[in-house]
Amino acid sequence: MKKLINDPKNVVEEAVAGFEAAHGDLVTVSHDPIFIARKDAPVSGKVGLVSGGGSGHEPLHGGFVGYGMLDAAVPGAVFTSPTPDPILAATKAVDGGAGVLHIVKNYTGDVLNFETAADLAGADGIEVRTVIVDDDVAVKDSLYTAGRRGVAGTVFVEKIAGAAAERGDDLAAVAAVAEKVNANVRTMGVALTPCVVPHAGEPSFELADDEIEIGIGIHGEPGRERIKLEPADAIVDRLLSPILEDLPFASGDKVALMVNGMGGTPQVELYIVYRHAAQVLADRGIEVTRSLVGNFVTSLEMQGTSISVLKLDDELTELYDAPVQTAALRWGR
Repeated sequence: MKKLINDPKNVVEEAVAGFEAAHGDLVTVSHDPIFIARKDAPVSGKVGLVSGGGSGHEPLHGGFVGYGMLDAAVPGAVFTSPTPDPILAATKAVDGGAGVLHIVKNYTGDVLNFETAADLAGADGIEVRTVIVDDDVAVKDSLYTAGRRGVAGTVFVEKIAGAAAERGDDLAAVAAVAEKVNANVRTMGVALTPCVVPHAGEPSFELADDEIEIGIGIHGEPGRERIKLEPADAIVDRLLSPILEDLPFASGDKVALMVNGMGGTPQVELYIVYRHAAQVLADRGIEVTRSLVGNFVTSLEMQGTSISVLKLDDELTELYDAPVQTAALRWGR
């Protein structure tokens, strides 16, 4: 195992300290308990947005803290949910009097720990709503979750809900738009290689040199099938077909298309994936009006990609386009 780390036990703390040093103009960091908050939090009268989960998926979630997106992110140990205490502390830190929305990926530990923190915040007089993200079409149940997993579609949920909160929507309205995004986004991924969790020191699963895993989870959970490596266009077809059939998407739809890298995939390969995905959508009469290509929800150094398609309407498009200023996503400001 070759990694740019010191002690595996200190990976998260040292990474968060580095994030604070690099982006101190955007965020403040609490080190005990550990969480990242936007610089001007709490914003009086604005709904606060809190998300989080295991580290190793950067820039999710800390990279999306800032104006127009999250008010706080709570990093757990690598691939491990944060405990309720830092979630509660982050919730209190961003409460501007209008309540707080928790955006939670559908993994059992995350769901339970955010639920506990929400109950504790409620006991302290803070109104908390929770939206569970479950955009992965690959499998219904996995090692980490009951139901579908929450994966790269989380970025769309955080961006659009963050814009709704920034324009002054109340807690019920922000939660409703977050639910609307989750209901209209679908994702599926593929792994070409496994990743190595620092404290484990060995690959999280095994793939032969000529094998890929279709429908992989962001922690290396098994997908739908393991097959021999195919050309990029064929792999894209395998990912897109279940996505388009699931909602389903139809001719005339306008969509946002995200091609997300899993951490170890060169940008040039992601654009090859995007090229064919956009063509498949066009051939079906589906118009791509917004796009993202890059590393947004990663799995350490895993090589692979995921494709997310979000069905847009005028409201979601307006909120997607609204200004955002975070370490990993910024436009319009």
